[in-house]
Amino acid sequence: MPRKKQNIIDFGFNPDLTEHYFLVTIPASRSKTAQIEISEHFELQKPEKGKSIYTSVSNANAQIKVMTDRFRWDEIADETKAEFNRRLRSQGFKTAKWKKKGQIFLEKTLGKELVLLAWAIEDCDPVLISTGIRNWLGLAPEERWWLYTMTNASTGHAVNDKNRGWRKAIRYALTENPISKQALPKRKEANQFPLFDGN
Repeated sequence: MPRKKQNIIDFGFNPDLTEHYFLVTIPASRSKTAQIEISEHFELQKPEKGKSIYTSVSNANAQIKVMTDRFRWDEIADETKAEFNRRLRSQGFKTAKWKKKGQIFLEKTLGKELVLLAWAIEDCDPVLISTGIRNWLGLAPEERWWLYTMTNASTGHAVNDKNRGWRKAIRYALTENPISKQALPKRKEANQFPLFDGN
């Protein structure tokens, strides 16, 4: 039976079901040092009249979780898009892509997973980013959600909590413990987890 058409925005976000989502803000600047911002939102907001993007800095229902430079973003963009679209397709949802500039919505569990990876690579040696991606791909979605929840509870502030506690532990766990390339396909086939956690 065909799935009822839903109001899906970008990577799986359905505002008819929840106002909890994540937002990736990509600046127009193509500089490698330009900051990409990933924020968590608990209330659907729209840009102010005359503005092209929504700013989360002053809103009590939004929290910036991580800011990363364009170089690091470019390193993780293709793999995260492929992983999220694989999961969206498996659930019968349309796929999405990262825009070159502007804002992209993510369903809350996908947002948690993206932030987890961004936390892992935010301060690592650039040569370890690919290892971080492989280890992140080697985790089941439920493992990513749990790690995000634990890290966010104690060190979830975008700036003040960098390189501390769980944030530091996540970096070491994902970038300095390489999973074998052969293990990834087996892991993906073995774990057919749902896109959403149901909360």
